[in-house]
Amino acid sequence: MDLTEEQLRNSKTIAVVGLSDNPERTSYRVARYLQSVGYRIIPVNPMIQESLGEKSYPDLKSVPVPIDMVDVFRRSELVPPVVDEAIEVGVKYIWMQDGVIHEESKAKAEAAGIPVVMDD
Repeated sequence: MDLTEEQLRNSKTIAVVGLSDNPERTSYRVARYLQSVGYRIIPVNPMIQESLGEKSYPDLKSVPVPIDMVDVFRRSELVPPVVDEAIEVGVKYIWMQDGVIHEESKAKAEAAGIPVVMDD
């Protein structure tokens, strides 16, 4: 089983950092799909109140339930604080979407025992 499959198989609650409430955005379409196949989606975006019928939180530390996976839809240069928070709250996995690349943050997460899928 590759890491992508492992992350999806072993996650139930996915915090989507940068989730938009705009149905035209990739983050919305991906999260809607994940929700449609049974994952609990938690929007993390301080600019919106909710998305896909779920309350949005300003950051990972504000999410009141355990998070299995953090799915990152942020520009690459904005990834480090997201990874720091993910480590702090004890997520199991981090997934950086297509085009999101930050080698140092990937290495930091993996050093903390959190497997990372990047740019996939």
